[in-house]
Amino acid sequence: MVAQLSAGSLPAALFTLAVLHHLGPASERVQGLMTHSLGIALLLTAAAMLFKVVRGKQQPRQLADEALAQASRARHPWLVTLLGAVIGALVTLTSVGAGAIGVSVLLLLFPLLPLPRIVAADIAYAVPLTLVAGLGHASLGSVDWPLLAMLLIGSLPGIWLGTRLLRHTPERLVRSLISLLLGYAGTKLIVL
Repeated sequence: MVAQLSAGSLPAALFTLAVLHHLGPASERVQGLMTHSLGIALLLTAAAMLFKVVRGKQQPRQLADEALAQASRARHPWLVTLLGAVIGALVTLTSVGAGAIGVSVLLLLFPLLPLPRIVAADIAYAVPLTLVAGLGHASLGSVDWPLLAMLLIGSLPGIWLGTRLLRHTPERLVRSLISLLLGYAGTKLIVL
């Protein structure tokens, strides 16, 4: 899954960075369009996840090796790569997408996969994607280094705590909370 997503997201991120280098900083109009588009995408993703919580079956936390291998195969691998490209472009333009939309895409494309596997795959592919996008923005001079340091100081302990809590939290609760957060974020992006 990580390889399929990266095959789309990394080239898309590089292409988007090349366009940004060519055009210079994005205009307010383009940023407004991207923000609203991303807000709509987050709202649709939140609705799809909430639907899965309400109508879907509870998936086991652990699967047998054969069942795990089957759950890890996409019916349409090209769709994973295509959606990875969309996420790569969105992350590069807006910095939102690798986590929020990535988890949702994986939940929709791999519905039988246990949530801890989906979260781990999302994080594993988000690291190189955000590294490429981050280095590209650093080359543009648009990184606020003190803000980055503050975000890392809070995020790193939060990641450690989140991984510990995920093992003991019901999957429906996690999916419900993710849907609510995506809905809130999408609404804020559209309203702003």
